Amino acid sequence: MSGGAARGRAGEEAAARYLESIGFRILRRNARGPGGEIDIMARDGPVLVFVEVKARGGRTFGSALGAVDARKRARIRTLAADYLQFFPAATEVRFDVITFEGGRIAHHRGAFA
Repeated sequence: MSGGAARGRAGEEAAARYLESIGFRILRRNARGPGGEIDIMARDGPVLVFVEVKARGGRTFGSALGAVDARKRARIRTLAADYLQFFPAATEVRFDVITFEGGRIAHHRGAFA
């Protein structure tokens, strides 16, 4: 596993622990579908949350939050739509991003719609 892949997996593990510590219930991790994967699916009370995790060792390639660009957001929305077929139509949904940069975690709630 490359350094970036190892950093990504460690970030996803830390993100899941963080979310559980603030009361989220993890439903699935690394949910694969056509065209990609959703890092974490969780419940924040009644809200179904799709979480993208980005970990960066530095800013050489831009910010971690900036890496969740329009193309990535569209892919996550499409994957989420596939999973939403298994939930009641009235399910409230939110897209969060958790970033790790310089040893710091940031939780961006409702990062995109």
